[in-house]
Parts: sequence; structure tokens; C-alpha cells
Amino acid sequence: MHSIAPAHILLVEDDHRLAQALQLALETARHRVTVAYTGDEAVTLAFREKPDLIVLDIYLPGLDGLEVCRQVRARTFVPILMITGARTEEQDRVVGLRFGADDYLVKPFGMAEFVARVEALLRRTTVYDVASNQTHEIRVGPLVIDREAYTVEVRGQKVELTPKEFDLLVALAERPGRVRTREYLLENVWGYSSGVQTRTLDMHIRRLREKLEEDPSHPKIIETVVGVGYKLVA
Repeated sequence: MHSIAPAHILLVEDDHRLAQALQLALETARHRVTVAYTGDEAVTLAFREKPDLIVLDIYLPGLDGLEVCRQVRARTFVPILMITGARTEEQDRVVGLRFGADDYLVKPFGMAEFVARVEALLRRTTVYDVASNQTHEIRVGPLVIDREAYTVEVRGQKVELTPKEFDLLVALAERPGRVRTREYLLENVWGYSSGVQTRTLDMHIRRLREKLEEDPSHPKIIETVVGVGYKLVA
């Protein structure tokens, strides 16, 4: 039984055999799939087709996945799952998240995990849409967060966040001074079930600190509660 409605997914993968396998896995899960094999084709389809989610390989002929991600993110908040190779995982995921990817998946991976990651991002997008009618402005310390305008100011200066960075900050700001556990954040920001092991959360916290803190190495806005999670200082 499927917990989310079928979605339209843009799959960007230049390896035709892998693209076929990923497309079959998504279609078996009832999703509609449009496939692009180059970066240039991906950008065109992203703006023309307006998919619900993009699966994006980082290494592509023509425009690479990072440039595709940058161009798409400049104009839309569509969720992006980036696929990277194991040999370059650390560098790719850091750069990919910086360019606006919402999550990453390292090759090789199983089809069940792939579909689960896709649907987790889709599920979180739906939850956020439902929650968007709450109080649109949140003020915590030096932060002013506007849910409707999707903007953040710190000490009076506007800060550019990726969609997932914004969602994570909102989740922390909804309960200032109180700890959000890793499990809560992974489930409510990424849609992951308990037990999922990923460093995505840590990478996003690091990026938030780089953008919000005066000294990211000594954070005073987002604190780590060792062994538990994170909290936004009230």
C-alpha cells in the first residue's frame, strides 16, 4: 500500500541501463517518469514539465549535475535528490548540498532504498504544504523567518537558504530552546523512518551555521546536544 500520491519525477541519468532500472522502480511505485540523458536536456525539461521531484546524477555530459542543480534551484524549489559515486562521496555531497540539492544517494544502492528516498522527499514536501498555513513569521533571537515569503533574516541581513535548509531551520525555530532529536528532524524534514543512517542532517546543520553564525566553529544560534540532536537558542 502506497502512503503518497503518484508524482511526476524527472530522472536525469546518462547511463541508459541504470536509467531504465530507476525508471522501472519508480513506475512500479506508480510514479510517472520523464527521463533526460544530458544536463542541457534536464534544464529544459525541468522548466517545461514542472516535475514534482528531480533525481539528478552529478556526472553528466554537457552541463554537469551541479550546474543543472544551480540553474534549477535559481528558479524553483522542486525537491532534488542527487546521485553521486562512492569514490567522491564527501566532496560531491558537500558541493551538491551547497548548490541546493535536498539529499544525496551514493552508488551503488538498492532500488528499494532509492524509491524510499524519493518518496520521503515527496512526503516531506506534502507535509510542508499542509503546514504552511501556520503563523507565517517566526522570530527567535537575531532570526526573522517568514514562511510565506520563504525568507530568513539574521541581524537584519537577508540570508539565502536552500529549500531544505529553510525547512530544517523552521523545524528548529518552532520550538526554540528545546531539543529536536535527530530522529525527529530526519523524519519531519526529510520524511525518513527511524533507523535510517545518513549524514545529510549534519551536512545541513553545518551549512546553516556557515550562513547564520558569526563564528560557525563556536555556534551561538544552533547548538548541538551531544547524542540527542540540535536546538535553536531562544
